[in-house]
Amino acid sequence: MRTLPPIEYKTLTVLMPVFNEQATVKEIIARCLLVELPVEIQLVIVDDGSSDETAKVLATIGDSRVRVLTHRANRGKGAALRTGLAAATGDLVIVQDADLEYNPEDWRVLLGPVLHDGAVAVYGNRFAGSDRNMSGLHRFGNRFLSLVTSVLYAKRLNDMETCYKLFDRRVIEPVTVVSNRFDFEPEITAKVLRQGYDIVEVPISYAGREFHEGKKITWRDGFGALRALIRFRFTRSL
Repeated sequence: MRTLPPIEYKTLTVLMPVFNEQATVKEIIARCLLVELPVEIQLVIVDDGSSDETAKVLATIGDSRVRVLTHRANRGKGAALRTGLAAATGDLVIVQDADLEYNPEDWRVLLGPVLHDGAVAVYGNRFAGSDRNMSGLHRFGNRFLSLVTSVLYAKRLNDMETCYKLFDRRVIEPVTVVSNRFDFEPEITAKVLRQGYDIVEVPISYAGREFHEGKKITWRDGFGALRALIRFRFTRSL
């Protein structure tokens, strides 16, 4: 297992891709900024070409810890995270969706292995926590993709598709993200594991939503994730 020299972590950059989340984005930002952590928070929001009132809501956020970047057209979650990563300055980086499925209070749980055990990559495992309202199809798809990841990369993972991915920024600095959609998840996982780093999983809470509530990932994205797992297993570049 590859390790990194210990450093004093001072700042956590939270990357939040946003697309048509006018109903939830203000509340999730407030929740993020209320979390008490032993590190400072930098919140980088990327409005990925929203066509609703999301931009107007974001314009009302007056906090020096928040930076808003904008895509004129929708380019996908992976593209938004690529933009956010380029602006990240924290020693640590975590992904936060703009809906209310994931609870920022769980950041403390994810930070534990980093601050106390020297971990450099930590994933939130929804299946080990209190997951609610995950449909049977999504549950099966997530389990299947995690199994494929475990087989291809010889590393047991239970929830590869989780949003909550926390990294020491030095782990992902060499990585060039090329995925534009939800295949960001398998891509970043593949490239972290191929560098020889371990991924620690911790239990988190999860309150899933349905398509009529704004959920965007579909079964088609599952096939994209499967292709990405295979592709990035055998490509040489990071």
